[in-house]
This record gives sequence, C-alpha cells and structure tokens, in this order.
Amino acid sequence: MKHALRLRAPAKLNLFLHVTGRRADGYHTLQTVFQLLDFCDELEFLASAGPEIDLAGGVPGVAAADNLVVRAARALATHCAVRHGARIRLHKRIPHGGGLGGGSSDAATTLLALNRLWKCGLSLEELAGIGVGLGADVPVFVHGRNAWAEGIGEQLAPVALPPSWYLVIRPGCAVNTAAIFADRELTRDTPLTTIAAFLTGGHRNDCEAVVRKKYPEVDRALAWLGTFGDARMSGTGSCVFAAFADAPAAREVAARVPVGWDRFVARGIDRSPTHEALFD
Repeated sequence: MKHALRLRAPAKLNLFLHVTGRRADGYHTLQTVFQLLDFCDELEFLASAGPEIDLAGGVPGVAAADNLVVRAARALATHCAVRHGARIRLHKRIPHGGGLGGGSSDAATTLLALNRLWKCGLSLEELAGIGVGLGADVPVFVHGRNAWAEGIGEQLAPVALPPSWYLVIRPGCAVNTAAIFADRELTRDTPLTTIAAFLTGGHRNDCEAVVRKKYPEVDRALAWLGTFGDARMSGTGSCVFAAFADAPAAREVAARVPVGWDRFVARGIDRSPTHEALFD
C-alpha cells in the first residue's frame, strides 16, 4: 500500500502460568510472565476517508469481521468517534491457536497504529483499556514490554528477563482456549507466587495437564522437547518451547524436530518492534 504505515507485531511466550482463582463473571485470575519474541506478524495501515475498515490477509477460515484487527479498529473508532476508515493488510506468521498471542498482538498494533494515523491522542493506558475488552493479552502488547501479569492478565509490572533464545514447536493441532479454561479438571487455586520465586524456578503451567490429556500431539511434543531441556507450554498451547543459551544451540535442536511439526527459533526481546517504530 502506498505511503502505508508498516509495523511488526511480536509473538509472546508465557514463561509460566498459574491459575489462582475464578471471578464471579467467569474470568479466571492468574499470574504469568510475558516474554516477547522477535518472531512477528507484519501489518500495513493506510487511513481512508470513508468509514470502512478493509482487511486483506488474516487467518484462513476466520471472517474479516471476526478478526481482532477489525474489531480493534472498530473499537477505537467508536471510542474516539472517528469517522475515518482504514485499509489494513495482515501478513500472518504467528501460528493461530498456538498460545503465542498473535491475534492479541495484531489487535494491539492496530490500536497503536490507528491512534497515530487517526490522531486520536490516546495514552497507552487508555489504549490498553480498550484492548482488554478485546482480549486479556492485548494490554501487554499495547505497553510493548516484557511483564509480570496478574488479574486476568491486564495488571502489568515490568520485569527484567535474562537474554535467551527459544525453540518453539507447534505440533499439528490448535487448542481451544475456552474449552481448556472450562474443563473441570483445571487447577484453579494455585497459591500466589512472587517474582523472586519465579526467577529461582518455582513455577509451572497449570493448563498443561489438561491440554496434554485432550491433545496427544502436545503431550508428545513436550515429551520430545523435554529430552533437550526444560520443555514448557505457552498459554493454553498448542505451542511448546525450551530456552537455550544461544541461537546455534537452539537451531541444532530445531534441525532434529520430527516431520509434521512446525518450528521456529526466536530471540527473546525486551521491547516490541511496534514501539520501536512508533516512539523512537
């Protein structure tokens, strides 16, 4: 698109995920750490005079009106009484249904981009407030930093993470997040922990046992990757990951991943490329 604003929307990993309770409205409370990755979707934005939000690209089988990019654009337009529209092109790389936050990251990038293009003038806190109505993971991408998260994932505090490279594997399935959180066997009463405890290794993913039971491919991927290091699941899956000291070590294991499983190697980053492009 001519004169388009081009931005990169990063994936995330949940380095742990504790489910600490369930609210009266059905939402679960949790604790987690979000680690951003340099593996990104790419979006292009062009403001238009008319009110239409046109999206090219996206997730196969998901109608444009249901895509979080379009929903984010419409939510911002409604909040700010914007009469303009936008043409958006989405180049997907982050797997759908993998627990890597691709849709939430795309939505956050849309809020940030159109806030600029439409001259809305909203703060990050205001944009995050719109974002949480779209999904609990959207605020962390709006703020664009690694974070310790509580509440339903919207209560964020900056966290410093050691440099790491990650091998991420997506076995041949997509996990239904709502079904996992609705499962009667999900642990919902994990005691609150601290950042200090997390940094010394006191953590797990409470969703893992349910996912491994429902999705044998995830179970097999965790078992296989666990022979090379501390294999964990991101969010509700289906993607699993392990951390490595450097890129060559991660790529050496990536070369051994069984046929039929997608994989990529990514570097952990401290700041979103969207923020670097818009605010530097």
